[in-house]
Amino acid sequence: DEPLGGSNETDGTAGNNTTSLIIAVCITALYSLICVVGLLGNVLVMYGVVRYTKMKTATNIYIFNLALADALATSTLPFQSAKYLMRTWPFGELLCKVIIAIDYYNMFTSIFTLTMMSVDRYIAVCHPVRALDFRTPAKAKLINVCIWILSSAVGIPVMIMAVTKTDKGKTACTLRFPQPDWYWDTVMKICVFIFAFVVPVLVITVCYGLMILRLKSVRLLSGSKEKDRNLRRITRMVLVVVAAFIICWTPIHIFIIIKTMVDIDHKNLLVMAAWHLCIALGYTNSSLNPVLYAFLDENFKRCFRDFCLPYRSRLEQNSFTRARNSTREPASVCAPATTETPPA
Repeated sequence: DEPLGGSNETDGTAGNNTTSLIIAVCITALYSLICVVGLLGNVLVMYGVVRYTKMKTATNIYIFNLALADALATSTLPFQSAKYLMRTWPFGELLCKVIIAIDYYNMFTSIFTLTMMSVDRYIAVCHPVRALDFRTPAKAKLINVCIWILSSAVGIPVMIMAVTKTDKGKTACTLRFPQPDWYWDTVMKICVFIFAFVVPVLVITVCYGLMILRLKSVRLLSGSKEKDRNLRRITRMVLVVVAAFIICWTPIHIFIIIKTMVDIDHKNLLVMAAWHLCIALGYTNSSLNPVLYAFLDENFKRCFRDFCLPYRSRLEQNSFTRARNSTREPASVCAPATTETPPA
């Protein structure tokens, strides 16, 4: 009943214990990898944005919000893995409510944040004068707060409806809808599909369609080639992150709609393997974003390197500072502020 694996779908594969156990082990191994990469990567992203003043741009404030949602989502994976291996929910009703709520919060805050990032890019590219007032870190933070409040319209009701049900010695963590439950379950899934996928993707598509027309018609977007190159680079990075989200989340949304309209055999191992693969793909997106930032954004790449290799980074920074003193180049974005004694 929930987007990313709060239910006990694996129980239907009990007809073939060996195969279902293999599926559970594979899911656990995959979730463990996603959890480690996702938690570490997203925490590093948030650290970079908070630690370094020059990283606090409007785009990076949105990236911080996305990393926060992804970190919360990946933190639930150990509980999901234990459920798959034990074929029951052993963590009680309180954690059941928290885990399912986090799933829905992650789904809505992620797509809403990506939508706002696309709108932000559209304003930066197509309306550069208006962007001076709109694209500020303070307004980006305010929009992030609004995104979480809006997502609470789904997250809080889901938390209230989440319950544990015990049948034949096995406990399931699921959603309990008002009667008739099949009707409200269907309404919920259709609303999630429309407002957490279709509408945001349409807005994103329109924004990037207009941006592509603008980029093709104008050779120079700003007054300098350096600013123009930076603008195009950030726009490309946001586009890749959005595309990765759509690719990772499209299968699970389509699968949920198919399950709503067609009665699926939960004892069919191939069907259930496909179902869990779609769920895992959705979680994979949460660990993929930090990797994309590291490859596509030089500032994040430097911050990751500074954190992972601090000694080497200090040596490079010292040599870079000596070179900068002679050439007067600007300091690295990820370099902590230093006070220099002016030459006599």
